[in-house]
Amino acid sequence: MSNKRYSYEEKKRSIQHILSGKECVTSEARRVGAGYDTVNTWLRKYRENGLNGLKISKNWKKYLKQDKTKAVEYALSGKYSKHEIVQIFKISSKSLLDKWISTYTKGKRLKSTSKGISQMKTNKSIFTTGEERLEIVQFTIAHKLDYQLAMEKYGVSYQQVYSWVKKYQKNGTEALRDGRGRKKDPKELTEEERLKQRIKELELRNEELEMEKAIAKKLQEIQERFNPSH
Repeated sequence: MSNKRYSYEEKKRSIQHILSGKECVTSEARRVGAGYDTVNTWLRKYRENGLNGLKISKNWKKYLKQDKTKAVEYALSGKYSKHEIVQIFKISSKSLLDKWISTYTKGKRLKSTSKGISQMKTNKSIFTTGEERLEIVQFTIAHKLDYQLAMEKYGVSYQQVYSWVKKYQKNGTEALRDGRGRKKDPKELTEEERLKQRIKELELRNEELEMEKAIAKKLQEIQERFNPSH
């Protein structure tokens, strides 16, 4: 989809077409060469702030850290669509929410926006023992799966905490044992060990595929829910 910037007059004309019934959001988006979400955002801003909502703001909107984090948590919970979250937290666009989600899931810390710059601190993956991983998992579960809080308390990344919690929930404490150490050369493996390794690889791949299917299904549900059928 084009990255074209649209003027106030172009946005206003599109809103007039939609409100008059001449076009629906989908057909208007197609007419102007914009994405459905883009035109839908114009409509939402118009409904919230009138024609002033269509003007390009010269001031940066400030978003508090807690609001950013809560919006991301809403998205990750799967209970709300991105369109709903954008409206609930009055976020300027869905793409901005996507950016926050990406930042959060990559292990970066969201902070209040100041002068248009979102300040973030990255937590890199660090080495931990099995006992430490168990402590972090138990802390995370005790705090209602607050991954951000665990990241801040223990200095680990989002990916690490998320992975450990999932492993623990699936296979218990045994799954958190330290698996580091010298990896055997394939030639040293017995037939049984090679078979087990292959099965593990297939299981991991299957989990990835299931996750991809779940995400695709959720996206389809969102599109069907918000894309007008007529």
